[in-house]
Amino acid sequence: MKRMMAVVLSMALVGSVIAAQAQQGAGTATTAKSARKKTVAKTSGPAISEQLSEMKQAIDAQQQQIKQLTDLVQNRDQKIQQLEQRLDQNQTVAAQAQTKVDAVAAQTAEQGQTVTALKGDVTDLKTGATSAALTLQEAQKNMKAMESPLALHFKGITVTPGGFLAAESVYRNRALGADINTPFNGLNMPGSGQNTISEFFGSGRQSRVSMLAEGKFNNTKVTGYVEADFLSAGVTSNNNQSNSYTLRQRQAWGQAALSNGWSFTGGQMWSLVTETKKGVDNRSEALPMTIDPQYTVGFSWARQYGFRVAKNFNNHVWLAASLENPQTTFAARGNASNFAFGSAGNGGGLYNATANYSFNATPDVIVKAAFEPGFGHYEIFGILSRFRDRVYPCVEPPAESSLCAGGTATTGAYNASKNGGGVGGNARVTFFKHLDVGLHALYGNGVGRYGTSGLPDATVNPDGTLALLRSYQGLATLEWHTPRWDIYLNGGEEYIGRRSQVDSVSGKTVGYGAQAFVDSGCYTETAPSSGNGFGFGGLANCNADTQRLIEGSFGFWLRLYNGPKGKLQIGPQYSYISRGSWTGTGLTADTFVAPHGIDNMVFTSFRYYLP
Repeated sequence: MKRMMAVVLSMALVGSVIAAQAQQGAGTATTAKSARKKTVAKTSGPAISEQLSEMKQAIDAQQQQIKQLTDLVQNRDQKIQQLEQRLDQNQTVAAQAQTKVDAVAAQTAEQGQTVTALKGDVTDLKTGATSAALTLQEAQKNMKAMESPLALHFKGITVTPGGFLAAESVYRNRALGADINTPFNGLNMPGSGQNTISEFFGSGRQSRVSMLAEGKFNNTKVTGYVEADFLSAGVTSNNNQSNSYTLRQRQAWGQAALSNGWSFTGGQMWSLVTETKKGVDNRSEALPMTIDPQYTVGFSWARQYGFRVAKNFNNHVWLAASLENPQTTFAARGNASNFAFGSAGNGGGLYNATANYSFNATPDVIVKAAFEPGFGHYEIFGILSRFRDRVYPCVEPPAESSLCAGGTATTGAYNASKNGGGVGGNARVTFFKHLDVGLHALYGNGVGRYGTSGLPDATVNPDGTLALLRSYQGLATLEWHTPRWDIYLNGGEEYIGRRSQVDSVSGKTVGYGAQAFVDSGCYTETAPSSGNGFGFGGLANCNADTQRLIEGSFGFWLRLYNGPKGKLQIGPQYSYISRGSWTGTGLTADTFVAPHGIDNMVFTSFRYYLP
């Protein structure tokens, strides 16, 4: 199109030049013709020659102009041709550029699609990788569970074995003739020959075995738990050669826990008095960290039959009530044989013939409320106990008694009952993520047996009715926990009140902790009671009823290994304990003494816990 326009323009330009030359030639010819006519008319031949010469010159000039115009047209044509060539080149370059642009655009679009596809592929790969990782983890977990199962699966339930194996020892600088558990209320008075000699015992008897069974159906989780150790002695048990001791029941209970927060638990378990770490849940008991299986003075606990009903309110408040096995612990002096509330165990009835059992009217009732407001764990609880004995007023009747006149010792016998109980609380707060501070207290009448020292619940009045003893137990604990270390410090006290009366018939002082009881012999050692070497002399004239027990203990546990293969830990414990007695009569009736016993104890433990 551009080339055709250039040709048309060239032709138009040539046409205009030729037309101009023609007009000029015509004008010149006309002028020459007129001049010729005039010349012919006026002049002669020489004039014509001049005119012809001029005409020739004019024609030459026109031809030269035509040549110049032709050169101009040729130059213009060359330039137009060059422009056309450049235009063609530019069009070619433009076409090539457009082709490249189209190719780039197509490539860009393709790359965009590829990027989108790649993004999708990456997302799919991520999803697949996550799924594969989860699948791998699940497979590894299943493989690990198959190779090293934490629990056994049996008929729809899981069975988890547990426990630990222990190698432990105790050193006491005043001998008690006890294994690694300490009879706190049995500490010797100053005059005892055992106070002059130390003792060392090694033991594996605290080794423990347990089994946990769990299953679910509908909205209910069912749990069964059994636990045992070897801290009991059979009739053939001794330390001479085989050191064989019997397996004993610690816990054996079953539980049904509903999804609405209600739970029902029955069997032998830790008493509801015992502090727990979480709510009122079984198996979450907050026990002192001591090696001594008698724990530490001031700790309130029992393991006994119980049937417990509990309600969980949003994991912040728990209410629980429990019916638990009752028992009466007793101590008295100066009394007549005018009462009874139990007997030694009947071997045919599967009780221990060397232990005493009270005949109880009702179970102990314990109620507890636990709170976890977000900072710490807090508990308040109450105990209601009923004590009963059979009273024989005619065994030692007053002189003026008409009831017993002409009768027998059993005349007028009757059953007498009294209610006892107490209130208590536990608190545990964590500071700095590692330090646990615990406080524990129990106060009441007839609650001595719930303390770890086993102080008496009751004594007796001269008339044969039971007299409940007032007592309290208190314990403070500090525990520092890290992944490898547990460091603990305990300080506790147990107190039991005195109660006594003078028997109007015998003239004796009857009861517990009376100042009239003689303690003059508590500081005087006596000779052995037998010739076989196994009998230190018993103290004479040393009643020394316990008033209070105080213990401070310190120790730590170091975990050497804690992983999928179980836990291996070691630890020592040091304890200092003091037993103070109520003031009694000294060498003379007007002197009074309050003897007390002390002991220093060092324990060691090496334990392997099952995973």
